[in-house]
Amino acid sequence: MQNALSSAPYLTPEALQAFIQSALAEDVGDGDHSSLAGVPADARKQARLLVKDEGVLAGVALAELIFAAVDPSLQVKVLLPDGSRVKHGDVALTVEGPARSILTAERLALNCMQRMSGIATHTAYLNSLLAGTKAKLLDTRKTTPNFRICEKWAVLIGGGVNHRYGLFDMIILKDNHVDYAGGIRQAIEATHAYLKKLGRKLPIEVETRTLAEVQQVLEVGGIDRIMLDNMAPPMLREAVALIAGRFPTEASGGITEHTIAAVAATGVDYISVGALTHSTKSLDLSLKAY
Repeated sequence: MQNALSSAPYLTPEALQAFIQSALAEDVGDGDHSSLAGVPADARKQARLLVKDEGVLAGVALAELIFAAVDPSLQVKVLLPDGSRVKHGDVALTVEGPARSILTAERLALNCMQRMSGIATHTAYLNSLLAGTKAKLLDTRKTTPNFRICEKWAVLIGGGVNHRYGLFDMIILKDNHVDYAGGIRQAIEATHAYLKKLGRKLPIEVETRTLAEVQQVLEVGGIDRIMLDNMAPPMLREAVALIAGRFPTEASGGITEHTIAAVAATGVDYISVGALTHSTKSLDLSLKAY
């Protein structure tokens, strides 16, 4: 596990605050009327964040930022940092301060932590299935709109590797790009012309569906990674042998916990799994007064 804040360029203070303010605007609107109506303004209370599941904890650092954004006077004590292995009954953190503020921040902090912890847990599990191979586990852009920053952060906390963050920081020529361009050579050559015109340098990855397409990429060159899409392990082995280390390889397409070990054993460098972020069960957490 790692402290992603130190290594992910998208995790800037500005981006995190923009996410938090947008999420609070969605949830709080013109006021937390339940708390304003039912809780005395001068009440000071405390609460603990309880773990009711087993897995890898994520979103703790984000929760600290959420509590501070709602009310800087709230005092958060972190007992279990991001990346901790947790079990039912563990206490991740405590928070103390104005009761109304605790209640206003509660749901956003929990929603983020539950989702992020589920993703980190799934990532750590799939990573464990890669033991003994060189394959690295990648996420994808199959994320929840406006929640990508948290989901990709959670993948890092779980021990995975982020693929491109968005459409702007890497070029991936997928099947539709290749088909629309008229073929692999045309797509790669057009990409080089485009980048030269812009004066930009971006990594280029090309998706291939057959060994013939792999051979075409090798003949054209000028790229940074070859994606091997929806290939069964025998074909993956052939593709890896054909590429022979000239470019890094990425296996992709419908890879599950039942198939990932066999895919990794073929010698690919990366395995991308969209299910890390689009099909993960949240970890059960709750915030309880004490």
